Amino acid sequence: MAELSWEVVKGHPNVQVNLSRRELIAEVIRRKEAWVSRSGALATWTPPESTGRRPQDTYIVDRPEIHEKIDWRSPYCIPMAPDTFDMIVEDALAALAKKPRLYLVERALGANSRYALKVQIITDRAITALFADNMFRPIPPDLSRSVFGEKPFLLLALPYDKLDPQRYEGRLRVDPEKGRTSDIAVVMDLGQRVGIVYGSAYLGSVKKLLFTVMNFLLPEVGVLPIHGAANVGPKGDCALFLGLSGTGKTSLSTDPQRVLIGDDEHGWCEEGIFNFEWGCYAKMIDIDPEKEPDIYWAVMHESDPLDHGAIVENAMIYPDGTFDFHDRRLTENSRASYPLSFLRNADPRGLAGPPQVMFFLAADAHGVLPPIARLEPEQAMFWFLMGYTSRLAGTEIGVVEPRSTFSRFFGAPFMPRLPRDYTHLLEEYLRQYATRVYLVNTGWTGGPYGVGKRIDIRLTRRMVHAALRGELERVKFHQHPLFHVWVPEECPDVPREILRPEKTWPDEQAYWERAERLAQEFAREFERSFGGAGLPARVAAQCPGRT
Repeated sequence: MAELSWEVVKGHPNVQVNLSRRELIAEVIRRKEAWVSRSGALATWTPPESTGRRPQDTYIVDRPEIHEKIDWRSPYCIPMAPDTFDMIVEDALAALAKKPRLYLVERALGANSRYALKVQIITDRAITALFADNMFRPIPPDLSRSVFGEKPFLLLALPYDKLDPQRYEGRLRVDPEKGRTSDIAVVMDLGQRVGIVYGSAYLGSVKKLLFTVMNFLLPEVGVLPIHGAANVGPKGDCALFLGLSGTGKTSLSTDPQRVLIGDDEHGWCEEGIFNFEWGCYAKMIDIDPEKEPDIYWAVMHESDPLDHGAIVENAMIYPDGTFDFHDRRLTENSRASYPLSFLRNADPRGLAGPPQVMFFLAADAHGVLPPIARLEPEQAMFWFLMGYTSRLAGTEIGVVEPRSTFSRFFGAPFMPRLPRDYTHLLEEYLRQYATRVYLVNTGWTGGPYGVGKRIDIRLTRRMVHAALRGELERVKFHQHPLFHVWVPEECPDVPREILRPEKTWPDEQAYWERAERLAQEFAREFERSFGGAGLPARVAAQCPGRT
């Protein structure tokens, strides 16, 4: 495997190595892999099976050297036999050899060169190469100091090829929609530092595979990977925002009063926070230029196409080159990839000191969590483990019952190691740097979805700013009897009644019944996912509804 990249390119007559960004954009346009929109951004679409990640088709090669480090209990850690992976490598090499042109892009993950991982992406698609150029960092000149050495992680990407279902019968899952073996595989060989994206044209498959690799590697060298955003205030104070899709992570971290370090993937080491990325991959569905002006400008500012290079994926575009970001007929998951430098208030260096404050964001559609609450270290470990939010099942057809979602570490599909590997580091750094942690409910108040109303984001911003300025450290708190978190009695510029969710409901008894229901969901999920996992009793004691 060590010489695999050489095998791919040595006999091929047309390999384009590390083209400039302008050259890659020109290739995308020339090959008609995307349209040029009115603004100059590129618009592309993927097949219906590639409008999002494929967790059910994502595998980790089960080798002895990594077997004991992976949490195979997680539904996202699906083992693949080494001989099956060897077959896929063989097919990938054969397919790449037949392509008229290949692209080799060499980049790095990690703004701190001590923890930078060199990556090589080989693909037959210019737009995949441009995506890698947008999203991943230039190789640092001092890569030799990296704890991962100069051995790269190699990714082979064949987005529009498909595996032979008959060849892989009994080796890959049966796709119920097709009634046969799946022809798509996204695979990581963590032991050999090789990955393959075969048959998934979703650009996020490339990004998330490589970040999963980082999230596996970093804990072994004492770095906590964070699936969240980071920004820095005028005094150099750093804040982290962790949350699943729809919780307001992007809106709250993109703050005109603070400089954005990154919006998705970071590492926390003894020197501070570092961004993994060079770019952003933002959701575009229903984007509002007034509420998210920086993201909108990054994608929609007018520029020469060869200087632009933002990629808009799976959004409606009209013949005049304008987008309709409200059209969700193809997918709710329309995205845009662009360099971080396109944001007017961002620092592409991607470095900050240790965080003073962490925010765990939850859009609670049950309407029972307080809008802001302080977490002690053991509570922070618990809520980090649970990664709670709630989602609405098909709001467009009138279904109003929220569905609780638990995604460990706010990014379960990308955190493959045993839970204790992440929680141990979190506790260590929280105590070492006295980082304050707050749970923020960006969801509903006054009742569940369909009865209550969404908490005004202006009020949420005031609470976040109060926490950042340390103002909440000077007020009294009371402990919530069910969720155990510490609720402030007051917050500057926020009505007191908002802070106590039970007081916002017309029927307080109905509040406690709904809160108890959610507490029992926590208890069941905790037992299912972490029962017998050897977690500290003081962390387990923070679980709502658990006796």
